[in-house]
Amino acid sequence: MSANPAAGGLFRPGILSRFTVPHRIVMAPLTRNRAGADGVPSVLAVDYYAQRASAALIVSESTSVSASGVGYPRTPALFTDAQVEGWRVVTEAVHGRGGRIFAQLCHNGRVSHPSFHAGVLPVAPSAIAPPGQAMTTEGLQPFRVPRALTAAEVEGTVEQFAAAASRAMAAGFDGVEIHGASGFLVDQFLRDGSNRRTDRYGGSIEKRARFLLDVVEAVGERCGFDRVGVRLSPLSHVNGMFDSTPWETFAFAAATLNTAGLAYLHLMRRNDAAGTPQHFRIENLRRYYRGVLVMNGGYDRASGDEAIRTGEVDFISYGTAFLANPDLPERLRRGAPLNAPDKATFYTGGARGYLDYPALAHDTSPGG
Repeated sequence: MSANPAAGGLFRPGILSRFTVPHRIVMAPLTRNRAGADGVPSVLAVDYYAQRASAALIVSESTSVSASGVGYPRTPALFTDAQVEGWRVVTEAVHGRGGRIFAQLCHNGRVSHPSFHAGVLPVAPSAIAPPGQAMTTEGLQPFRVPRALTAAEVEGTVEQFAAAASRAMAAGFDGVEIHGASGFLVDQFLRDGSNRRTDRYGGSIEKRARFLLDVVEAVGERCGFDRVGVRLSPLSHVNGMFDSTPWETFAFAAATLNTAGLAYLHLMRRNDAAGTPQHFRIENLRRYYRGVLVMNGGYDRASGDEAIRTGEVDFISYGTAFLANPDLPERLRRGAPLNAPDKATFYTGGARGYLDYPALAHDTSPGG
């Protein structure tokens, strides 16, 4: 690694979507549970995102594409006009500071609870409940067995993603990221541990990937494929996810997405279930996806710089480090100490642990 921190891979300019960006440091999506009960971002979100506008790209917190897609309290959405207006204030603030922001579009699928849906069961590819408990407004509640979507409802859900993409563009976002990770609906369709369908959306890898690819096609047609990113978590077992042939499943997904002309593919490299084996080295998916590759999970300044410098990936996304350090790119550039994240305030609401992490003093001395 270069002795000059500004000369390393992380700090080379790059191309991301339609933008030339000054460095390779992306802000990962981070659920903060601070929206209104109506899914409208709070006024606090305006300052929160604007504070972090020095990222090469901000990917917003998970944003529901429909009422049926909600799975956590106080999360934002993009299916009403009021939600669009709330997000527009956020995007204008980010753009006012020279930043770029994509909306992460999500449907939680089975990772939800009837209390979010007027007592109606959540929906999923198959009637298989995830293990564990749902976070609800009344505290933790056991997950319920979801209702399997009909084929017509699957097609309707694809349209929900497309409509949310249109709303994101109306709200002033620079693009969208399709949330295909972390055990939510797109991930549920992709992996055979949660998808036991026998129709055109289940069975073979090609059929299980159909929902993801249909969503990509519909969303790309609404906002331009070079404004669309996709996030996948091939090694994650969160929310009870597993697949019998993970390498084959995600190699197919990567190879097929490679032809879509996307802005980027965003991979989570961590295996986050204790005691489970890492089935493959996630960086090997680079063989199949040759477009812009964003990687997330466990990088510090040195390892992120090395991954960029060697060409292993094109951008690194940082999550909790960005949560606690609104000026993370400048801290990494100067080799400055990082604020420690306060985990007790991640999901509590309010400004504490949200807007009060200090930025560096404007000191231009080396390491200052």
